[in-house]
Amino acid sequence: MKAALTQTISTAAGELEEIRAANVAHNIELIASASRQGAGVICLGELFTGPYFGLEENPRWLGLAEDALSGKTTTELRETAKQYGIVIVAPLYEIDSKKRYNTAVVIDADGSVLGRYRKTHIPQGENEQGRFIETFYYGKGVPKNGEPYFPVFETRAGRIGINICYDRHFEGVVASLARAGAQIIFSPAVTFGEKSRRMWDLEFRVDAARHNVFIGGSNRKGKEPPWNQEFFGESHFASPAGERMPDLSEDPRVIISDLDLDALDRADRSGWNLARDRRPDIYTND
Repeated sequence: MKAALTQTISTAAGELEEIRAANVAHNIELIASASRQGAGVICLGELFTGPYFGLEENPRWLGLAEDALSGKTTTELRETAKQYGIVIVAPLYEIDSKKRYNTAVVIDADGSVLGRYRKTHIPQGENEQGRFIETFYYGKGVPKNGEPYFPVFETRAGRIGINICYDRHFEGVVASLARAGAQIIFSPAVTFGEKSRRMWDLEFRVDAARHNVFIGGSNRKGKEPPWNQEFFGESHFASPAGERMPDLSEDPRVIISDLDLDALDRADRSGWNLARDRRPDIYTND
């Protein structure tokens, strides 16, 4: 099954609705490109409807938040999913009952909304390249009605889990998704800096091997106005063998890899059986 990730920057020109509409239109082009190349699922970039505004505190960007389940972006992408028969993971800026979240909506290939995941870990800090001030814009996702913090979605393309950017650094996230049955974990991100670049490949490859899943990390690539902070890109999939998978795409804005989901049920050629041999009785819990 071919799966896709995006690797582009977003536009920041115009009024907020113009910005949203332009970025959605651009990403629909990328979805179409992935579909033409045979992809059955695509994960768009973190907060793809606008520029990465977390570099500054500016109340203007609060107005970019929208209803994640029935807003304009999700409505357009539902039609796109149905048109191309592709599963879409759409990370956008959400407002719900006056609270804002960094959210990913999962849309099945028939256009139905399966649910959403809200980013759980929210960063606040700076590195040698710039600041990330996300707590100004949104809060931590807290599930309702006993739902799990890290849901897994049954889609036409397989069982999908999501962790958003900063979530990927926390050791319990991929473990929770894998134990809940995820086959593919998407990690949409906007990331930059020396340590982030060093860890970008390593974290995905280790977690994919340790938890017997495929992981797809999507990052912006290039300098994005108006701040011109450079994002290093390097979007890719990691396999359960701990390998970075080859990119089969003909479009440099889209990364495509062929995921053999049946391999997840076959015996590991290394002889490892971590699910069988783990010792939860001796691990220290917080």
